[in-house]
Amino acid sequence: MSDVTRILNAMEGGGAETTNRLLPLVYEELRLLAAQRLSHESCGQTLQATALVHEAYLRLVGSEPQSWHSRGHFFAAAAEAMRRILVENARRKKSEKGGGRHKRVDLEGAEPTGPTGPDPDSLIALDEALRRLDQIDPAKAAVVKLRYFAGLTIEQTAASLGISPATAKRLWTYARAWLVREMDGV
Repeated sequence: MSDVTRILNAMEGGGAETTNRLLPLVYEELRLLAAQRLSHESCGQTLQATALVHEAYLRLVGSEPQSWHSRGHFFAAAAEAMRRILVENARRKKSEKGGGRHKRVDLEGAEPTGPTGPDPDSLIALDEALRRLDQIDPAKAAVVKLRYFAGLTIEQTAASLGISPATAKRLWTYARAWLVREMDGV
């Protein structure tokens, strides 16, 4: 069991001291995930990787006690927190601009080394489609969150979810096609 997993398990009853020991162990990895995710955002992105990590971390270890089953569970929750922060930021930007039409997000190029990411409208459209997918098939939605929003590889995603890389790849392929179809309104 890694130090991170031990601290995550101890956080349930450990209080602030345990939480303070966790941040140095996961900070750099969270910052790398945030930097990868932000590298896919459009040029107008105002969030910095450090700010995204801090906001996500605060949400993860905030006032309500959390129970983390594993290191993978913690990083899956971190990916979800980062997704929510980015979507909230996109919604805020969209409301500042006064609306507009949603645009298609090409998830085919959504690999961690893919092209720059969607504009705020596209990110909101993706989030709405992802919420619908989550209601239908949470496993496929979890793969998208880890791959697209946290920038994990197929292997990292599989390890985080406790599934085989082949299964993760199959779920990712299906989810991408479903989301594209859903966002195109076909």
